[in-house]
Amino acid sequence: MKIYKIVKDGIKVLDKSQFNPTHILECGQVFCYSKTDEGYDVFPVDKHCRIVEKEDCFLIKTTSPQFFVDYFDLDKDYGKIKQSLAKFEILSQPIQFGYGIRILKQDLFEMLISFIVSQNNNIKRIQLILNRLRTRLGSKTEYGYAFPSQQQLLAADKQLFVDLGAGYRADYLYKVVRQVDADTLKQWRNLGTDQIRKNLVALTGVGPKVADCILLFGYGRSDVFPVDTWIHQMYNSFYSPLDNREKIRENLLLQFGELSGIAQQYLFYYQRSFNGKNI
Repeated sequence: MKIYKIVKDGIKVLDKSQFNPTHILECGQVFCYSKTDEGYDVFPVDKHCRIVEKEDCFLIKTTSPQFFVDYFDLDKDYGKIKQSLAKFEILSQPIQFGYGIRILKQDLFEMLISFIVSQNNNIKRIQLILNRLRTRLGSKTEYGYAFPSQQQLLAADKQLFVDLGAGYRADYLYKVVRQVDADTLKQWRNLGTDQIRKNLVALTGVGPKVADCILLFGYGRSDVFPVDTWIHQMYNSFYSPLDNREKIRENLLLQFGELSGIAQQYLFYYQRSFNGKNI
């Protein structure tokens, strides 16, 4: 049974237990959005939607409903996924807390640039840098500025990325847009997860955690487990202490299998929200 229906103004999400914009947008998987008095404005690539809560539904106001059905992965049964993951004791509270999380299906090139910017950075600053990037290099649309294409990024010199506030990441951004294009990233969809990960890590500025984020939020591969400071902290408080993040990743992949990436989002969102105090 579908949790949504397409209506005149966009999309009505009828089951609030399977969709919550705060959980989805503030769990660390996306940065090009803003909170408003009415709800949330979301700006993927060159599209826009506004999410408004009604008494019996969430209304996704947009002129591109099918794009956002795909973007929010509204045809995936998260009720079934949560039932499968609920058997793990460690996920009991995180699933209850972040019940409305859904993994977004994001543009691959936007993901690559965004998560290079995200390294050792906080969300407000990431959003600031990416908004500046849109304004300086992106095409004007009726909703604001689109995320810049590779060709638009190629026109920028390294100093522009420095001026945007990217810091040491400016060098990564300047180089990576010259190493891979959007078509190549799309072609990698035909490869296995391990091979895509190897290809991504070979790019300037892409380490294991960033590669896993791109695999999860861009390629839709849930057989990955991004390990950052919060997951490292969670692991050491719930399991035996371990400093090797690659080993932590391997252990958690072994535990959660094909649903690892989704489990990671529940754990990450919960851990960061409570500053590690309640896990």
